[in-house]
Amino acid sequence: MRASPVLLAGVVVAAAVISGPAAHASPLCIKERTPFALSQDTVRWTMSIEPGADCIQGLRWSYMQIFNVSVVSGPSRGQLAVVGSGFRYSAESTARGADRFTLLISGKNRHDPGTSTLEVEVNPQ
Repeated sequence: MRASPVLLAGVVVAAAVISGPAAHASPLCIKERTPFALSQDTVRWTMSIEPGADCIQGLRWSYMQIFNVSVVSGPSRGQLAVVGSGFRYSAESTARGADRFTLLISGKNRHDPGTSTLEVEVNPQ
């Protein structure tokens, strides 16, 4: 027995409605990620982001374990949230100037425990 074209079309429409809108990955907002070493070092990253956009960035390198990420100083124009071993920065929709924030990362680099400070400068596109 063959399914009718109307029945097949109904199944396709139902599947599309149930699945909801597609999720989109964050664009690459940090072009060059200088590695940190968890050796009481300080690293500076620069982010470029459009007003109203989000940047989701992981912090773990393949040879590291991240135990904790904390906000030392938050942004003044956008919103920042620590998400697991990474962060999510949401730029204001009316952002017109640079922003910045600082994170403290603690964990193990191979077998050695330590911390790194990450200073992120945010520039609107």
